[in-house]
Amino acid sequence: MRSTARSTRTALAVFSIAAAAMLGLAGCSSPGGSTADEEPTMSEEATPTEEAMEADPAADLVGPGCAAYAEAVPDGPGSVVGMSTDPVAVAASNNPLLTTLVAAVSGQLNPEVDLVDTLNGDEFTVFAPVDEAFAKIDAATIESLKTDTETLSAILTYHVVPGQLSPDEVVGTQTTVQGGTVEVTGSGDELMVNDAAVVCGGVHTANATVYLIDSVLMPTM
Repeated sequence: MRSTARSTRTALAVFSIAAAAMLGLAGCSSPGGSTADEEPTMSEEATPTEEAMEADPAADLVGPGCAAYAEAVPDGPGSVVGMSTDPVAVAASNNPLLTTLVAAVSGQLNPEVDLVDTLNGDEFTVFAPVDEAFAKIDAATIESLKTDTETLSAILTYHVVPGQLSPDEVVGTQTTVQGGTVEVTGSGDELMVNDAAVVCGGVHTANATVYLIDSVLMPTM
């Protein structure tokens, strides 16, 4: 029994020494002399930052048509919240107001013009004409765009500005991917892009900020 007790005390002593040594090494290896106990604090500080990045997708919405759109498409991939999780070309394809624009940028109107990968591959501000905007253009012009690759490409890229611009940032002269400029004026529900009115803007996608507009913008050719 005495031998067993001595063995137990010896084992406990060895364990205590080893534990102390491990704690000492952990303290020495921490940058700036900090201890391992401080690491959970660093993780806790990172959490609010991550949460702050997950902003409300509807926070920047402006335009007289936003409420009607939210009522018509309250949920699903085409809703304001649903669009925020997809890259812009995918998000647009789920928006029932943008079927003509989607056809134009995806090669359906003109097989030589497919901007899907380009639009999904960087951050942009997109002025997106709704279907009713394209309906204002005469049928002969739309027909000609099926084979006029240069003109169609120029028109589409004229609607795209590099970088994401919120409603507060977008006002002013903006240089488009096409190379020309657009003039954004007004504020709130009265934003204008050249002569086109913003129906609903500040719509977020995974890589772009979208402004639905009621007319197609025409660059100077």
